[in-house]
Amino acid sequence: MIPKLHYISQGINAQEHLNNIQAACTSGVELVQLRLKQFDTKTVLETAKKAREITERFQTRLMINDFYKIAREVKADGVHLEQLNSCPKIVRKELASWQIIGSNASTIEECKKLIEKKVDYIELGPFRLNNLKNNSNNALGEKGFSTILSALKSNIPIIATGGITLNDILDVMITGVYGIAVSEEITRNFNSIPKFKEIISGEKVQEQTWKPNKIK
Repeated sequence: MIPKLHYISQGINAQEHLNNIQAACTSGVELVQLRLKQFDTKTVLETAKKAREITERFQTRLMINDFYKIAREVKADGVHLEQLNSCPKIVRKELASWQIIGSNASTIEECKKLIEKKVDYIELGPFRLNNLKNNSNNALGEKGFSTILSALKSNIPIIATGGITLNDILDVMITGVYGIAVSEEITRNFNSIPKFKEIISGEKVQEQTWKPNKIK
């Protein structure tokens, strides 16, 4: 089963990514995506090896962004393919049977194509525009998520992403998404991870249904 909270690593250099991954694992995150953009392959490989050592100590799943051959070499739990990159069907042949593949989408059509290509989960977004990625797509918001999930009628896990904060989680989860991928909000405060997990699990959703009706 794929964890419902994903942490996408951030950092100005490779070591900062590793420090942040360590902090996220210490705080209880169950899946980390190592996302190193504009780094050479050697640096990504060495960082991935160290990230694998960290995540193994905490029994945290490790996904490698885009570099599927590195994911195979370091025995990561899988690879996350950015939109328009390598075809999941081709990548599948390069990985072990137990390694999973995720990918990005922002429209119903993109989701359907990924489902046809047998990805294990889809990262859908952005919920709102942020600085994590140079994304020219319009923000989907709650309405966009609800519309896409209703149209798909698929059991594939949909992970919401794109500038999501603690204050957004209830609204996002009510749309029917499986989980949430977070970067900036967690990096700012790794102690927020338990709260993210608590709300995503549904405990706070239940609380919200009865709290307004309490007699004061």
